[in-house]
Amino acid sequence: MNKLKYIPLATAIALVPTLGAAQDAEFASLAQTTFIFNTLLFLIGGFLVFWMAAGFAMLEAGLVRSKNVTTQLTKNMGLFGIAAIMYWLIGYNVMYPGDGNWMMDGVLGTISPKDVKTEIDAGGYSNASDFFFQLMFCATTASIVSGTLAERVKLWPFLIFVVVLTGLIYPIEASWQWGGGFLSAMGFSDFAGSTLVHAAGGFAALAGALILGPRIGKYAKDGRVVPMPGSSLPLATLGTFILWMGWFGFNGASQLAMGTLEDVDAVAQIFANTNMAAAAGAVAALILTQILYRKVDLTMVLNGALAGLVSITAGPLDPTLFGALWIGAVGGIIVVFAVPFLDKLKIDDVVGAIPVHLIAGFWGTLVVPVYTDGTSFVTQIIGFVAIGAFVFISSFIVFSILKAVVGIRVSEEAEIQGLDTTELGMEAYPEFSKG
Repeated sequence: MNKLKYIPLATAIALVPTLGAAQDAEFASLAQTTFIFNTLLFLIGGFLVFWMAAGFAMLEAGLVRSKNVTTQLTKNMGLFGIAAIMYWLIGYNVMYPGDGNWMMDGVLGTISPKDVKTEIDAGGYSNASDFFFQLMFCATTASIVSGTLAERVKLWPFLIFVVVLTGLIYPIEASWQWGGGFLSAMGFSDFAGSTLVHAAGGFAALAGALILGPRIGKYAKDGRVVPMPGSSLPLATLGTFILWMGWFGFNGASQLAMGTLEDVDAVAQIFANTNMAAAAGAVAALILTQILYRKVDLTMVLNGALAGLVSITAGPLDPTLFGALWIGAVGGIIVVFAVPFLDKLKIDDVVGAIPVHLIAGFWGTLVVPVYTDGTSFVTQIIGFVAIGAFVFISSFIVFSILKAVVGIRVSEEAEIQGLDTTELGMEAYPEFSKG
């Protein structure tokens, strides 16, 4: 039997003021609690999205041939480091107009790194946590381009393009919506970036692919598409699961607040919808490839899951679970048909990033008004076209300049031998390089 310790009533009454004072001293105010939880949401979401960088690296390492794996990993490390620096130096100020914003102050105005020091009483979250979270989206945009251009783009010209993409191109177009620009005023809705991040990365990748051209031997003279299997399907699968996990931060933390019961419930709803869309995309691609090819294509299933994730990203909060299911499933179906369609156009996308991020991104953006009040199909299309045109044209110009000045494609000999030995002088799998 438990022994209970009784306190005389008079003693308990006497303790009430003391307990109340202790409670006041121990617990934070409502404003402080809100600040803490909002900041925590940004930080947790940020490091989950950071982990997506590992997902992209593993996915791409698995889908390129073994002779190009080290180069692909180097590109992913380099682009993330460049994105972190450029977004601090220029991009964050461009994306969120304020002191030091060169677009607002004029062309000759001050370009200054963003100060992320926080005046604790001035807002509901840490400035540093917001910067950290937004930076991850910028880096993700660059990661999308990397896989499409694999196996034939030179390392340094690609990284120079990343400097421009993360310092200017992405921040400018993202400012139109998330920085309170004209698309936001128009009523365009993109909750976590189906267009602003994913389709933007897809448009940049498309511009690069058109200028680079396909890999040697990818398309035969008789019109056949020559399969070029990647080095490791286990790595590609691992990368997909890492991306799937990171997407909970990508979409969930885009609620941008966790200081109320309603906000926390919204984050949970977003998690559930995000997961359902990914699952439906994978299953849809699995079933459809069995029907079309009489065998399941794992690479399509992986990209089907990613397309489901991209599809729900523009509006992950408002749909029901059934809504998330059919939206994600359509994304998975899109990939199965879009990958061979690009091959018919002789657009060589090594990892399928254009179908996954650009085309599924359009689908996800377009379907938002089905569940989200105050949005329209016309406005969604206008926003997608505006961002797509800007990113594609500006990326095409940058790639064209790089091609004319320094060249962006490796030599035929280097491409055949592999970029690992010709560009870097080291191999991911040296024991098997002659196999």
